[in-house]
Amino acid sequence: MFLIVGLGNPGEEYEHTRHNAGFDTVDKIASEIGVRYWKNECGALTGKGAYHDIDVVLAKPQSYMNTSGGPVKQLMNAYGVSPDCLVVIHDELDIDPGTIRVKFGGGHAGHNGLRSICDKLGTRDWFRVRCGIGRPPGRMPVADYVLSLPKKDAADDFAQATDLGCEAALFLIEHGLEKTQQKFN
Repeated sequence: MFLIVGLGNPGEEYEHTRHNAGFDTVDKIASEIGVRYWKNECGALTGKGAYHDIDVVLAKPQSYMNTSGGPVKQLMNAYGVSPDCLVVIHDELDIDPGTIRVKFGGGHAGHNGLRSICDKLGTRDWFRVRCGIGRPPGRMPVADYVLSLPKKDAADDFAQATDLGCEAALFLIEHGLEKTQQKFN
């Protein structure tokens, strides 16, 4: 079984913002594997499904981004999922818009959602699907940028990154890291 967690902030005011790339990607995975029922458990919205006979729990933590680690740890405990079967999907400033990167382990690079998960799990060793959003233009504060809706070409890039993130997460659980990196990185 894999636990696929999309990071984001709950609430209408955050829907489809750059920081909610994880939520948007998980919604696309849900559509792809036929998850239609979501329930609240362990501080997250969860949906269960399967992809090529691999059981999958999709999750969107409902605490805010900065405290995502609590719900992730609770879900891992509830479902008996080890860190090597955890896939976290998130926005990434240091990757070009419209592109993704997949990796196992690493730091949090200042991303508060990742920091929270690292702290709660006591490890940095889990899969990450990083959806590129690029850096803010000019002197725009990072917080304003990640919490804004992408417009025009940026919206196309955002949709492309979340589409690729969906594809990569499903490919990863079926084919493993090396093949996934060869195909998507």
